[in-house]
Amino acid sequence: MHLVWKLLRQHVSIGQLVGFFFANLLGMLIVLLSIQFYQDVKPAFSQEDSFIKNDYLIVSKSISMVGGLTGQSTSFSEAEIADIEAQPFSKGVGCFTATQYHVYASVGVSGGQGMSTDMFFESVPADFIDLKSDAWRFSEEEGIVPIILPRSYLAIYNFGFAPSQSLPKITEDVAGMVKMRIVMRGNGQEAVVSGRVVGFTNRINTILAPEEFIRWSNARFAPNEDASPTRLIVRVANPADEHIMEYFSEQGYEIADDKLDAGKTMFFLRIVSAIVMAIGLLISLLSFYILMLSIYLLVQKNTQKLQNLLLIGYSPMSVCLPYQLLTLGMNALVLLIAILLLSLVRSYYLDMLWSVFPEMEGGGLLPSVLIGLSLFLVVGIINVLAIRSKVMKIWKNKE
Repeated sequence: MHLVWKLLRQHVSIGQLVGFFFANLLGMLIVLLSIQFYQDVKPAFSQEDSFIKNDYLIVSKSISMVGGLTGQSTSFSEAEIADIEAQPFSKGVGCFTATQYHVYASVGVSGGQGMSTDMFFESVPADFIDLKSDAWRFSEEEGIVPIILPRSYLAIYNFGFAPSQSLPKITEDVAGMVKMRIVMRGNGQEAVVSGRVVGFTNRINTILAPEEFIRWSNARFAPNEDASPTRLIVRVANPADEHIMEYFSEQGYEIADDKLDAGKTMFFLRIVSAIVMAIGLLISLLSFYILMLSIYLLVQKNTQKLQNLLLIGYSPMSVCLPYQLLTLGMNALVLLIAILLLSLVRSYYLDMLWSVFPEMEGGGLLPSVLIGLSLFLVVGIINVLAIRSKVMKIWKNKE
């Protein structure tokens, strides 16, 4: 094999190898960076764990002065809900059910000042809630109501209400220890239950309680009130679909702008990530092609000498090995440097993301590393087989 290495060194073009190295490094870095950036940024728009998730829109009927004076209903009928479910963009519809009686709540932290206020509860089907908890259930015997609050409410309390009232700031964990006393009045009855915050949501901007609690309490305290839903939560696959706005505008429905904008941002983030990934793959493929072309030319230049080596007893495997080691070594070096650069770039942009989204948790490096290793293995196997095929042709024609 020493003779083969000497032949290889005589015709190696340093410029070609350097060009391949940097082109391949650029392509690999773009591919890994696009995947890693998507994984890290995704929690800023959604708390879901899936790589491709559905988005949710909050829909209500438009309220106008004319409608208010004429008593036009703002509730959704079963036919209207069925029509929304039948639309091509709809992947599911859930109804908001609100309490129809008077609710008064007081809260306090042990050893601290408390607060009290009038409030209300709403519920949606559990499938539409972005928080999974075993505590999300209500039992009349236990008398404890689990509550999910919008995460924005906690921010309003910590940075608006608490400083003005000399109250302590609280974290999400501390909020779970806050005691809540809930007084329900209606239909000539009154009852007191305990409330406990079990989590926070970014998806739904209301105070959520389990559906079974809402049904039980409405039946007891407001049996004659109309509990028809006035808001819907609609699951869609593509919030940027132009037919969504067209349909809801024609029907006179309104969509919560923040939900639509966040969904569009998430959708376009996927599109941009896919485009950047495709560009990186294209650059990588071109660089791999350049490497294969360089190796083929190198083997072609040495055809006569390689035939001589085969004639004096060198096996095709020993003749192939230096070329195969060269390609594998270059690809391995590219992968290692790409992962190192990815870590450096990631640490830089994560600092900026954390300054905007302090509670955001970035994804790990493992998915990007696995994809990089997969690319290395696939390309390495193709290179090894291609070089072996070329040398075998020389070996068969050596006579």
